[in-house]
Amino acid sequence: MSLFGMLVRASRTRLAVAIGASLVCGLANVLLVALINQALNAPLGALAGYALPFMLVIALVMGSQVLSRTLFAHLSQQGLATLRLHISRHVVAAPLRGLEKAGRGRIQAALADDTTTLSNFFTGFPMLVTSAVVVLGCLGYLAYLSWAIFLVSVLAIGLGSLGYHLCHSHMLQYFHKAGSSQDQLFGHFDAMVSGAKELKLNRSKARRFLDEVLVNAIEQVRHNRAKGLMLFAITGGWGRLLFLVLIGVVLFLRLWIPSDTEVITGYVMVFLYMMGPLEGVLLNLPQMSQARVASARIEATLAELKAEAQLQTPIPAVLPKGVTLALDGLTHGYFSEREDEVFTLGPVALTLNPGEITFLVGGNGSGKTTLAKLIAGLYRPESGEVRVDGRLVKAGEWDDYRQLFSAVFSDFHLFDTLLEAPDASLDTQVGEWLAKLHLDHKVSVSNGSFSTRELSQGQRKRLALIVACLEGRPVIIFDEWAADQDPAFREVFYCELLPELRAQGKTLLVISHDDRYFHLADQLIKLERGQIVHRQAPALAAGLQPVVQRS
Repeated sequence: MSLFGMLVRASRTRLAVAIGASLVCGLANVLLVALINQALNAPLGALAGYALPFMLVIALVMGSQVLSRTLFAHLSQQGLATLRLHISRHVVAAPLRGLEKAGRGRIQAALADDTTTLSNFFTGFPMLVTSAVVVLGCLGYLAYLSWAIFLVSVLAIGLGSLGYHLCHSHMLQYFHKAGSSQDQLFGHFDAMVSGAKELKLNRSKARRFLDEVLVNAIEQVRHNRAKGLMLFAITGGWGRLLFLVLIGVVLFLRLWIPSDTEVITGYVMVFLYMMGPLEGVLLNLPQMSQARVASARIEATLAELKAEAQLQTPIPAVLPKGVTLALDGLTHGYFSEREDEVFTLGPVALTLNPGEITFLVGGNGSGKTTLAKLIAGLYRPESGEVRVDGRLVKAGEWDDYRQLFSAVFSDFHLFDTLLEAPDASLDTQVGEWLAKLHLDHKVSVSNGSFSTRELSQGQRKRLALIVACLEGRPVIIFDEWAADQDPAFREVFYCELLPELRAQGKTLLVISHDDRYFHLADQLIKLERGQIVHRQAPALAAGLQPVVQRS
């Protein structure tokens, strides 16, 4: 279903009433023009008879206009909320690779700018409907007064429409370009906030970012939108000029063709009255075009974020302490900008057992984080099998499979609440963890909400570890967790927390560069260019040195 169809279906009754009120408003305006024209040409003795109909018609105009605009204002905000929730559901359900490919700038533009453009269309829709009805009604009244002058009027309006049509396609092209430029601009805005530290430390870099990168991106949006709106302005001016010329033709037509003064007066008055509604139609046409462009951009983004078909089964109330994960022949490829080629991870054969700590080591760019995301089901394997306690993970079960994991990746995000089901003991558990990790003097928790997230990177990572551990999942992944910790907390992590989680029966995968703690691993896996090149088996007995094997 198209976005417009979805919005219409969500509020079809209210939309029908709002459109009906706009139609009534337009027809009442046409009736008002006819009454005014008749009253102007009525004998003085009959003029009083037009007073009551005049009052009733202007009351109908006012009431229907207020009703339609109020309803459409509500529909606009409801549509904005519906669209943003609809896009957000797609973002949450989308594969991680799809999100990375689309980019944060494009998704933010869809949620902010494109949805606002669509909602603004609904705000201006009552004026469009009312103005269109007034224009059509006035043309009908002109035909009633004089067919000859009506045909001349239709010809003039047709010429104005032709000029609009010639500019319309070019105008849409500029709006499309403005939309693409907007995606890049949102990406630069995100970089401006994320890279604030780097920009403040280097004045020339900040100046260049502002004066070249940001200015160019803003200028691209401004240029393309200004060009599109300029074409629209030219079209509107052409249409207005034709109207004024037409009024002049009608006024001076009597020099050559005898005409009824009442008819001429009616035509001039109707033309003057109709100019406003016609401009209202023309003013809303670019908004309609922009709404079409925004709708197409959102639908293209959603198509790229298409969710995988998943069989979501209820998560068991009690999860196992740990599970055995067996990976057999897993591969995954993606384009590496660093190498300017397709990077292929695997084939990987690996077993992770409950109550064991597996260290994943290797140089930068070796594929450690990619393998961790592949193990967690965040990336789909292109080939190979994954088994959980001997059971094969089938197509459509990857979302259920991901529910076995908690993780703290190097680019982790810390939400301001635990987002867990309400539990009276949750605050107490968090408090105990905060004290254990020396955060109780910095952070407190109430009803699952943290008092602050304004912490150092190392402290934020400690808070993220607490969240991961409290989720109670059987498999936990730590991606370079200790990289931002001082030596004391590194010691606590490797020598206290990991053994404690292992004693609970958790299946642990730790990405690390801290070779002084490698001896604590039950299994050590080394990656180079996406391949397992060393596999260190668990020590078979106390005091024995682990055996290094070639993969």
